[in-house]
Amino acid sequence: QVQLVESGGGLVQAGGSLRLSCAASGRTFSSYAMGWFRQAPGKEREFVAAISWIGGSTYYADSVKGRFTISRDNAKKMMYLQMNSLNVEDTAVYYCAAGGIVSRGQYQYDYWGQGTQVTVSS
Repeated sequence: QVQLVESGGGLVQAGGSLRLSCAASGRTFSSYAMGWFRQAPGKEREFVAAISWIGGSTYYADSVKGRFTISRDNAKKMMYLQMNSLNVEDTAVYYCAAGGIVSRGQYQYDYWGQGTQVTVSS
């Protein structure tokens, strides 16, 4: 079993920043590719960012490219999503995920956190 727990969500004003964290436990963290997804009420879950198991390759949705940065610290078994220049459209529940291969598709990930709410006010 792999457990993932997100933290760092909250309420922020448009133009502000938040850093989300994902703590992993249960199995070797460095063996997994990691990703961030988000879902707003009534909408489909969408890809945000992903990082390879080594950490040398990163991928971003066009909507967040240049504003969000994904990173990981294998020694600490942590993954992060630094979110800058937030806007109202970024409001969603954010989920971290782990899988055997880096992917933009949610079904390629085997383990998921419980989600953390990010709300951006205008």
